[in-house]
Amino acid sequence: MPAKKIKNKINKSDIDNTISIRGARQHNLKSININMPRDSLVVITGVSGSGKSSLAFDTIYAEGQRRYIESLSSYARQFLDQMQKPDVDIIEGLPPTIAIEQRTSHSGPRSTVATTTEIYDYLRLLFAKVGTPFCFNCGIAITRQTVDQILHRVSLISEGTKIIVLAPIIKGKKGEHKEVFQTIRRKGFIRTRVDGIISDVNTETKLSRYKIHNIDIVVDRLVVKEDMRKRLYDSITTALELGEGIVIVSQEMGKKWDDIVFSERYSCPQCGMGYEELAPRMFSFNSPYGACQECDGLGMILEDDPDLYCPDYEFMDYHICEACNGARLKPEALAVKIKGKSIHEVTAMTIEKVFAFFQSVRFGGERDTIAKGIIKEILVRLSFMLDIGLYYLTLERKSHTLSGGEAQRIRLSTQVGTGLTGACYVLDEPTIGLHQRDNDKLIHTLKRMKDLGNTVIIVEHDETTIRSADYVIDLGPGAGKHGGEVVAEGTVNEIVSVKSSLTSQYLTHELRIEIPSFRKTVDLNNSIVIKEARENNLKSIDVRIPLKVFCCITGVSGSGKSTLINDILYKSLMKELYHSRLKAGKFDKIIGIEKIDKVIDIDQSPIGRTPRSNPATYTNLFNHIRKILAQTKESKMRGYKPARYSFNVKGGRCEHCGGQGTKRVSMHFLPDVFIDCEQCRGKRYNSETLEITYKGKSISDILDLSVDEAYDFFRNIQSIERILRTLREVGLGYITLGQSSTTISGGEAQRVKLSTELAKQSTGKTLYILDEPTTGLHFADIHNLLKILHRLTEKGNTVIVIEHNLDVIKTADYIIDMGPEGGERGGEIVACGTPEEVAASERSYTGMYLKRELSLEK
Repeated sequence: MPAKKIKNKINKSDIDNTISIRGARQHNLKSININMPRDSLVVITGVSGSGKSSLAFDTIYAEGQRRYIESLSSYARQFLDQMQKPDVDIIEGLPPTIAIEQRTSHSGPRSTVATTTEIYDYLRLLFAKVGTPFCFNCGIAITRQTVDQILHRVSLISEGTKIIVLAPIIKGKKGEHKEVFQTIRRKGFIRTRVDGIISDVNTETKLSRYKIHNIDIVVDRLVVKEDMRKRLYDSITTALELGEGIVIVSQEMGKKWDDIVFSERYSCPQCGMGYEELAPRMFSFNSPYGACQECDGLGMILEDDPDLYCPDYEFMDYHICEACNGARLKPEALAVKIKGKSIHEVTAMTIEKVFAFFQSVRFGGERDTIAKGIIKEILVRLSFMLDIGLYYLTLERKSHTLSGGEAQRIRLSTQVGTGLTGACYVLDEPTIGLHQRDNDKLIHTLKRMKDLGNTVIIVEHDETTIRSADYVIDLGPGAGKHGGEVVAEGTVNEIVSVKSSLTSQYLTHELRIEIPSFRKTVDLNNSIVIKEARENNLKSIDVRIPLKVFCCITGVSGSGKSTLINDILYKSLMKELYHSRLKAGKFDKIIGIEKIDKVIDIDQSPIGRTPRSNPATYTNLFNHIRKILAQTKESKMRGYKPARYSFNVKGGRCEHCGGQGTKRVSMHFLPDVFIDCEQCRGKRYNSETLEITYKGKSISDILDLSVDEAYDFFRNIQSIERILRTLREVGLGYITLGQSSTTISGGEAQRVKLSTELAKQSTGKTLYILDEPTTGLHFADIHNLLKILHRLTEKGNTVIVIEHNLDVIKTADYIIDMGPEGGERGGEIVACGTPEEVAASERSYTGMYLKRELSLEK
């Protein structure tokens, strides 16, 4: 049926309130024209591969970014990653664009929820300005030191010890500091200590402009003895003046020198230890001035792990740093308290508890005035995170441990906190990882962003989100070259009137994912049993997972689903079955491992991280294709082996571009330009290799085929047909064999992995684990995916799916629902059984929504 578009109802007079796109041809888009209302909530939907991301991110967002960067000076542009101009005729009325995607792999171990949301910056400022410092030795509040107190402390140093009195001038600042040395010379001092090394001030010292330096004036050098008091008093007084209240006394300790810092402002009245004045950098675990010296601010140290020992090997793993106990900071920083809590104790709390803590914190007098504005900023950011259902996360949670949905919602809360107006936000499935219970909170947040005067464009398949949109753009009708057209656009009511739209048919329930006519009988005696699971928030639970069925693990975000399945079950099975070095979470034992012989985790991590990786290489299809070409008559005559047809090794590839097919041309302050290699014209191979053909197609021609085209081409070759058939069955008939893995979405990558496993011979005792496989899938794609997953169980295998999608949950043979809430209030088994049994549970949020879904089916 030909694609049908609703007539656009926006008049030319309304152009100021419209983002007008003309002739969009990026990737598979078929020169489409769209008028979408500005300052609205717009949802772009359609089957997988229909061109949603091509329109939202590669066209709208890319053009907005390109225009912004072009507005900067040529000098500034050379330092920024710049985007190619998308293949579009014109876009009018486009505001500045901001993308909020599901990136989870780019953050290092130092990135946390607190740092990502900028809350940690405000916490550092707050503790520096109104925190109460305590001595980490004695636990006594720190007071100011007088010159007499400093003299008394120095007099306790053993007689005969050499000491140096120093005035700190530069502390942790980059630069050459030439003017500092000039000032020191003018004041008559002859020695300095630069980065720990004492030198003559008249000797030319060249410092690196881009490195951090410490410069101290050597005020005096003397030996501790009884008659030094007058000289020491004068030296300390001079150093305090030069050092703005701080003096360093360095004493000789064997071959080393040990610094004692004294301050007119802070010292311990009992042990006499001096402390520097509080500053935000003192609380930063990314700065040498705040980071624990043992672990460099990571909180973990790489050490031998006896649990990972093998007969022939010794392995290392990260363990909590004993010096800071995982707190990442120096003891001086951890000894600063606000209402009895250190900055680490605050970040160790959940967002919900931190919010309550700062709502109740009160200071007196001047400190209250200083703290008021800082706490307001902290509370605003925390409230947005509460609004989108992230109450269970701790502020110290490492960013790389977050799911794609959690990471995206954190970035979303950060953007809402800025209060920016007049922008165009582009989001990629923000409902991922979110339970139905929390969808309304997310939608409320998105509408709040819109109400501030922003345009919010969402690539989404969730029915609730689609129905909440002001404007919907449905792309299709198919995927790949069969997509890229506007099937329907308008309000939800206008969309549902377009019968040719697959989205419309699912919204009106003309098409639906049916409840199975019968469910598999679950034999709980044939199960894997996890005893005393207690990792993260799990409450020492016993879990029975039945085998040979489709089992769904459900529960609100943060309830413990991934901890149970990924951190405990999967890692334990990998260690038992494959001698993996993965370290599982805490539990007592797992019973029934002998009932399976294989475990396969199909996640959404990329199938490759370079342009050389593609579906053909990942599925092993490339090896079969290369062997066929090597067996042709012409190839044998020339002596070509399968390696000749690889673009990863020398021989058959184009050496001008190294088998890439493209070359990067640096344009300095303009975007880098990628051009087809002038020698192979983008074909990757040299002319001699391209002369070899199979059924009239060269290796380059074959890699340009879509999966559907390749299936017809290789239909009679069983080893290739089986791999291509499974790719088609998971709905990837539209992708090309040589498509770069860097352009494949997380959902597509997961289905490539699934198809690869399906193509293998099943033993009937395989356990498959999938974490939210519906990511990036339209209703129709989910329908096809469920058929495949149930087919696996029909062969005797076990499928465990962590999922929130009700269409998946209602088709399960068995459900394990966790909760009842997230974080500390989760980690329990709320309900388990068939969908009907879970729907009858009054404690289960999943059951509540499942009950509505099952009643609709009736």
